[in-house]
Amino acid sequence: MFILEGRFCALGRAALPMAAMIGLSACASLRPDVPEPAIAVPADWAEAETGTTSPDLARYWTLLGDPLLTDLVERAIAENRDLAIGIARLDQARAGLRGARAGYFPTISGSAGARRDVGDFADDDLQFTVGADAAWEVDLFGQISGNVAASRADLLAAGYSLADIQRLIVGQVASQAIAARAFSEQLAIARSSLAFQDDNLQLARWRNQAGLVSSLDVEQARTQRAQTAASIPLLESNLVATANAISTLIGEPPGRVLAAFRASEPEPVPVPPQLDGFAAPAQVLSRRPDVRAAEADVIASSARIGVARADLLPALRLTGSIGAGGSPLSDIFDLVTGNLFAGLTQLIFDGGRTAARVDNAQAITRVSLAAYEQAILRALEEVESSATDQRTAAERVAISEEAVDAAENSAFLARSQYEAGLTDFQTLLVVESQLLSARNQLVSAQADRATAFVRLTQALGGGWSETDYNLPIPGAAAGQDDRTAQ
Repeated sequence: MFILEGRFCALGRAALPMAAMIGLSACASLRPDVPEPAIAVPADWAEAETGTTSPDLARYWTLLGDPLLTDLVERAIAENRDLAIGIARLDQARAGLRGARAGYFPTISGSAGARRDVGDFADDDLQFTVGADAAWEVDLFGQISGNVAASRADLLAAGYSLADIQRLIVGQVASQAIAARAFSEQLAIARSSLAFQDDNLQLARWRNQAGLVSSLDVEQARTQRAQTAASIPLLESNLVATANAISTLIGEPPGRVLAAFRASEPEPVPVPPQLDGFAAPAQVLSRRPDVRAAEADVIASSARIGVARADLLPALRLTGSIGAGGSPLSDIFDLVTGNLFAGLTQLIFDGGRTAARVDNAQAITRVSLAAYEQAILRALEEVESSATDQRTAAERVAISEEAVDAAENSAFLARSQYEAGLTDFQTLLVVESQLLSARNQLVSAQADRATAFVRLTQALGGGWSETDYNLPIPGAAAGQDDRTAQ
């Protein structure tokens, strides 16, 4: 387990004599051990090299070298509404932990009053009274400390869940920005190709009018131009939808993001660095906030088993009061009275409700453990698959670059030969269509390479830092007294 929880048994010194008197163990805890996942984490990766140095991935999006992408990601971190919900839930968990720790302390309430009798034999003086009542439940069997442990784990789960939301949101914004870059570049390619195809159509019409070629060349040129023109509205629609999705992720209405992608000449798809070495699987798992959150859920549910079991055992409650009264007000403390009472209660029969709560807590723990194991397996799968995607995407880019180079040479030769009457128009159209396809495939491969980098850094736990949301530090919290730790 990555999280080490501290003390789960607490008992005030004042309760020790009473505990000894009734023959109960002061530090008896009924909380079971936190179950360990039945997953054998491998020492090394199957598809990646382990142990070499890799860059800091907390702000990996800056490694793409795209200022607009960086700005969009940082806006999303500041303004995304899912993150705002997560922050509110984290604050809620902090309040829950403070409320659980309050169980260690007594509750004290005060009262004050004034009275005057009326009637023929009434005393005209005002009678003043003040008093205070106190109650304290002793943590005999770890019920209070179990609630504190569960609340602390809930806080950790909320914090790591928030970090995981940021991890995913950052990846979504980065991936969408890469897609928008690709659509913009493919739009530019389509419009450039359309200009060449307009020239081809005009050339075919001139040669047809001169009787050099048949009308078949004209119709083939028209077909090619229409097919390219038809792709432009689809690319524009994809660009608009992608930009609008980014707008939602960064917490603003559509419009500004789309204008930013249309503001200038299309920027190329960002080129990511190659990640060649990863931390060991166990280290990556400790970096994954979704895995840490699932682990914290197991700790919380295990602690609640002990809380439910404690309800089956005796409960010790100390109560006391103190009061004073007088007339006039200056004599109010002349006579002070008080009392102290210790009461012990034991559940005798409740129709099995408490036992059912124990069974329910145990079932929830098994569910949490299974979810924890699933999170571990999913994390390992994502790293292995993303590492393969990164490698194959880089290979596709290299092959696509070679294809574009060959297609450009072929298109130049075909046009030159057609203008010299050495080849037919059909050959020219086929070669130029191959060039258009090769250019689009290269952009797609470049986008896939950049997206693979984003997915891989996500899988490795990149995109967040423990300092982003003042997440609790398990090691420090474990060593603190539950009554004073924040």
